[in-house]
Amino acid sequence: MSVSTVAADQTVCAPLAVLGRDVTVPLVTGGEVTYAALDYAASAPALQRVWDDVAAYAPYYGSVHRGAGYLSQLSTDLFENARRTVEEFLDCRAGDQVVFTRSTTDSLNLLAAALPADCQVFVFETEHHASLLPWRDARVTYLNAPRTPGEAVATLEHALAGRDPYGPALVCVTGASNVTGELWPVRELAAAAHAHGARIVLDAAQLAPHHPVSVQDLDVDWVAFSGHKLYAPFGSGVLAGRSDWLLAAEPYLAGGGASRKVTRRTDGGVDVEWHDSAARHEAGSPNVIGAYSIASACKALTEEGFDTLVAREQHLIRTVRAGLAEVPEVRVLSLFGDDAPRVGVISFVVEGWNSSHFAAALSAEYGIGVRDGLFCAHPLVRTLLGSDPGTQGECGAPEAAPGEKSLNAIRVSFGAGTPDEHVERFVRAVRELVRDGARWQYRTEGGRCVPAV
Repeated sequence: MSVSTVAADQTVCAPLAVLGRDVTVPLVTGGEVTYAALDYAASAPALQRVWDDVAAYAPYYGSVHRGAGYLSQLSTDLFENARRTVEEFLDCRAGDQVVFTRSTTDSLNLLAAALPADCQVFVFETEHHASLLPWRDARVTYLNAPRTPGEAVATLEHALAGRDPYGPALVCVTGASNVTGELWPVRELAAAAHAHGARIVLDAAQLAPHHPVSVQDLDVDWVAFSGHKLYAPFGSGVLAGRSDWLLAAEPYLAGGGASRKVTRRTDGGVDVEWHDSAARHEAGSPNVIGAYSIASACKALTEEGFDTLVAREQHLIRTVRAGLAEVPEVRVLSLFGDDAPRVGVISFVVEGWNSSHFAAALSAEYGIGVRDGLFCAHPLVRTLLGSDPGTQGECGAPEAAPGEKSLNAIRVSFGAGTPDEHVERFVRAVRELVRDGARWQYRTEGGRCVPAV
């Protein structure tokens, strides 16, 4: 295994090879620099291994579940083997189903459509919109943001104690915050849910790329995650877990592949017999390349070893947090405090800077890509900032000129493919921007700060 030296007595593995690692971008101040992709929480770059696997399969692409030809049979085997790989990656129980979807958002909306009648849903306001919003047609209880993991468990237990003890209930919780990176007490929340007769679904979009996720160890009923955050391209996702609610529900999409048998009735209508497998919710021609890329990423991360990956990421986290702590004008956002375990997702604000302006300067003057805004977690970010909604532009970016008070934040995120140089450049850039200011003029366009021509 290749290693890079961190200190005299400590080494960590080298970053995994990802697409775009050698891409150069122009700087407004002149010249070019290797692009530092530090927006993994939105979309992580694809692993080179995943891309190579997909390229090797591409000439053999065929219609899944649809043909007798060799390539169709090969593609079908590839698709179903990918399902089994994901089952192993998530340590699913016997009888659990893996449904391939478009994304975490799609997965949770699928589960929301499969809720039993009169189901109660409990969800913290701190969730990403993908897990906050799909339940609006159910009886939803939104729980206030906790300030410690223990408070999260106590808040959920209190809410569940007042529910209808005989009706179905579901708890939805994130594994790692897409805003603060903090790990949530999933196992304890699952125990509280089950003690009160409720089920629980884990939004693992930010957790699965950074830590092992075991359905059995965490004792969750479902897990949802996205391929594009797991170093796999092509817009695929997964919903894995118990089959009973999914099989009792009408298909999420009606069409070919979901139906086992369709017959005409004498009155002119049709009768449909739906599949009693994952295919029930996979109507249409499946995204075999997307499913295969997820399986390839699962294998790559498993073979590299999460202990190794976590050790490297914690080194990067320490580098960033230590660097930001040296700049008094920077305030890092946190729910659970500085000592809380976390993944490589850090959000912050800079005194005297509009966040969009700061992010634009990082990109234009240093070749660093970060995210600014409310990160599709508006209630959480506003709670952490202590701000009201203000005037919002596209995707939550405030319509504010450079220098005005920020109503949003900046997020830097990284993972298995991030070189040390990228985070070191980021820390240096933050220090220089705060000390010296931007070297270029910026203007507001469409609610965002962009370099002036």
